[in-house]
Amino acid sequence: MSIANLSAQNNEPGKKLEDQIKQYWFVMLTKGNNRTQDSATAAKIQEGHMANINRLYHAGKLKVAGPFGDDGNWLGIFIFDCETKEEVEKLLITDPAIAAGRLAYDIRPWWTAATGSFKPGVPEK
Repeated sequence: MSIANLSAQNNEPGKKLEDQIKQYWFVMLTKGNNRTQDSATAAKIQEGHMANINRLYHAGKLKVAGPFGDDGNWLGIFIFDCETKEEVEKLLITDPAIAAGRLAYDIRPWWTAATGSFKPGVPEK
């Protein structure tokens, strides 16, 4: 499928794709300062981390989440659909891996067309 076809397919009727650009929040998840938990504790924190991702996705706040496949300092990304950076920070601190210090984060504004995965609101069932 070409980009032109994809753009036409996802475009709101009567609106150019470039007029649909919306700000999101890109979050780089990095290794935190406290990664000394035993394996059982780390597994429990990871379970809570995944549950939190699921909760935020179904609330329509988290559009993308996923890990990197190497052992570098960058561990994963989130892309949030929130009004402000402060709202993103409030949501991030609900993550058990961030609260425990296993993960740290860097938040940046990021823009894309509000189509496909980036359609505003809660996901369709």
